[in-house]
Amino acid sequence: MATHPVTAHAMTQQDSSPSNLRYPTWQREYEASLCEPDLKKLLERVHSAETAIFNRLQQLAQGSESADHNAEQEAIADALSTLRLLKRDKLNFPDWKT
Repeated sequence: MATHPVTAHAMTQQDSSPSNLRYPTWQREYEASLCEPDLKKLLERVHSAETAIFNRLQQLAQGSESADHNAEQEAIADALSTLRLLKRDKLNFPDWKT
C-alpha cells in the first residue's frame, strides 16, 4: 500500500511542539492544517494557514532582507506547495500547477 505524500509529511510534523517552531507566526496554523483529520474542518484550517502565510509575507515585504528572511521565504514556499497538495489530494481541488 502506497503512503500518501501529504499524510507522510503530516506525520513527520506531528512531533513539533509550539516551542520548537522556527516561524510560529504562520507555522501553528500550517501544522494544524496538516494534522486535521476532519475533512469538514480541513478547508477552514487550510484557509487559516494560507491567511497566516499571506500576512507574514506582507510583513516580510515591508521589512529588510536578511538571510533568516530568505530561509523563512523558502519554508513558506514549501508550506504553500504542501497546502496545494493537501487541497488537491484530500479536498479534491484541481491541480492548477500542471
